[in-house]
Amino acid sequence: MGTSRWSALSTRWVSKILAAGPWRTLRWYKGQKHFSGSFWSATEGALVIYESLLELAWLLEADFDRSVSRIIAQPFLMTARIDGAERKHIPDFLLMTSSGPLVVDVKPAKRLSQPEVAFTFAWSRQVIESRGWEYVVRSEPNSVRLANIRILARHRRAWLFTPEIVDGVEAAVSDGMTFADACRSVPERDLQHLLRLWTLSVRPT
Repeated sequence: MGTSRWSALSTRWVSKILAAGPWRTLRWYKGQKHFSGSFWSATEGALVIYESLLELAWLLEADFDRSVSRIIAQPFLMTARIDGAERKHIPDFLLMTSSGPLVVDVKPAKRLSQPEVAFTFAWSRQVIESRGWEYVVRSEPNSVRLANIRILARHRRAWLFTPEIVDGVEAAVSDGMTFADACRSVPERDLQHLLRLWTLSVRPT
């Protein structure tokens, strides 16, 4: 099925998915080996759940990506009958990006070669891409980039900054600048306000 034929149906499906909650909620039990929780997403303006620290890492990455306008965790249940057996899978995230829907599965690199994991991701990719959507499997992210995103994520609170200050900073700062150069480029009045807010946000409680 081509992308053009899928477009109208895709729009209706996406609207329903975006309006619904996660297919399954967080699970906690004694002896649980993974860490579940929820993250306040600046993109969503709300909490988004995750089922492992690796999922949290890619949730942070998605929240930092300007091409992403929506982030939906555990978005839908996929079912398929393959070789006489019913297969089920719930992807980790659905991202609405500037180029269309992107379905994301997250799994440690060491597990990608396991037959069951590889098989599940293979048929998931086939089904999703046949509908004109994109599909990607994410493993461990770049640790340095992730560390920087974690710091920046603490300050992504739109209500802290007036539009005038944000516009001034965006006009003065460009990609590739060092932090020192960025500070020198921002008007002193705005810089003092930003640093004051940053100091309050990192003060121990």
